[in-house]
Amino acid sequence: MRLALFDLDNTLLGGDSDHAWGDYLCERGILDPVAYKQRNDAFYQHYLNGTLDLQAYLAFSMEILAATPMAQLDAWHRDFMRDCIEPIILPKALALLQQHREAGDKLVIITATNRFVTAPIARRLGVRTLLATECETDGGRYTGRSTDIACFREGKVTRLQRWMLENGYDLEDSYFYSDSMNDLPLLQQVTHAVAVDPDPNLRAEAEQRGWPVISLRG
Repeated sequence: MRLALFDLDNTLLGGDSDHAWGDYLCERGILDPVAYKQRNDAFYQHYLNGTLDLQAYLAFSMEILAATPMAQLDAWHRDFMRDCIEPIILPKALALLQQHREAGDKLVIITATNRFVTAPIARRLGVRTLLATECETDGGRYTGRSTDIACFREGKVTRLQRWMLENGYDLEDSYFYSDSMNDLPLLQQVTHAVAVDPDPNLRAEAEQRGWPVISLRG
């Protein structure tokens, strides 16, 4: 079975779910709307620039998970899905996923954003396999720390290789769709690399390498 791999944020979604989660918490007064938003925006800019200190960002973004009971987090996430994620689900992205389903491909979302934020989104998109940055739990609560290898840059390749070994897949005739130059390590591994509404650096890289450039927006 051929693999069809998809980045999530700004690829299948018309926005960034991790950044949107921070905005959601600020807009509802759950987190300080000035201080948190400033740091969240700064981390996001570092991500776009390719200079993100991932461990610093994970410690920052997961602090709220450790401070809040699971039931409350789940309630907030349901509202977040309705108010923030549904409006940025792209019809063309749903059609692309369906195209690969009908071709008999194995669909996998592979994202740097943590599993708490992304697992309900993957379910909404009908994708059963999700590789994401993992959140540590202890005694039924999040600890505020990540665990395992972060699913970011070269970490995406490492996590995917391990998953393929455990599940009997390989990259023969594989696809990977992404918007971000941060995903270049994995884009270089697959048979069919596709740049989706790419950032300027990935657009230039795709043009140089002859990779297709597509848009799922509009």
